[in-house]
Amino acid sequence: MATTLTSVPSRAAIPFEWLRRQPALTRFGAALLLLLVPVLAASTIDPRTIDGVSVWAKPAKFLFSIAVHVLTYAWFMGYVRPDQRETPLMRRTVGVLIAANIFELAWISWQAAHGLRSHFNDDTPFYAVMYGLMGAAVLLIVGANVPLAWNIWRRPADDLRPEYRAAVIAGLLLTVVLGGGFGIYMSQQTGHAVGAAAGHLPMFGWNRVGGDLRVAHFFGIHAEQAIPLLAFVVTRLNLPTRWVAILLGSAAYAALTVATFVQALQARPFPF
Repeated sequence: MATTLTSVPSRAAIPFEWLRRQPALTRFGAALLLLLVPVLAASTIDPRTIDGVSVWAKPAKFLFSIAVHVLTYAWFMGYVRPDQRETPLMRRTVGVLIAANIFELAWISWQAAHGLRSHFNDDTPFYAVMYGLMGAAVLLIVGANVPLAWNIWRRPADDLRPEYRAAVIAGLLLTVVLGGGFGIYMSQQTGHAVGAAAGHLPMFGWNRVGGDLRVAHFFGIHAEQAIPLLAFVVTRLNLPTRWVAILLGSAAYAALTVATFVQALQARPFPF
């Protein structure tokens, strides 16, 4: 029986539970976290910068973000009935997810090593094509949430609570709609900044003077973690209250994400 919200493993057992749910994605995510070590080391040694930020900042952020995404995906595979996790559709989806992320990270790291931009770079026809291929890879990565959400809805693990199942599905689909949608819009622009651009918000690197389209993209992409986390936090409340909290929380999160997008279009920096 799958370990779900109603049966949380001990801390020591969590890595083994992750492997049991989806071994390929778990190993891939762990490898990405290990690769963070040399990349962060390079950022302290290599003095080169792009727009005032270390050339290795983008590879580091993407390594961490993609690791979080694939590990989240691997964990959520445990919410699908065991006999449905190895269907041809899910095996292909996992394979595409890994391949698309490897391509994305390889190109970002290659460009960083050469002191060049990977995003918004159309300096040559080749760079423009590679940027377009990166966009296609992102669509595959985000779109992989759809078959997972479908299987959790249609073929859930036996002891998965209905309200928590709804929260996981809502988070996965909001990531597709908001994270993917705002990402597509941003990729069509000449850059992520709107209006004046100066300064960098610590850790995130967001524009501190004008608008930054990456903010809405960030919130949209992480809906898949935020909404299920909300459902976990309210698990001790009675059932009707849990449903209300999840529905209102999902709506509020979506509204916040859209608000940061509008704020960026108005050339105003985040936070509000």
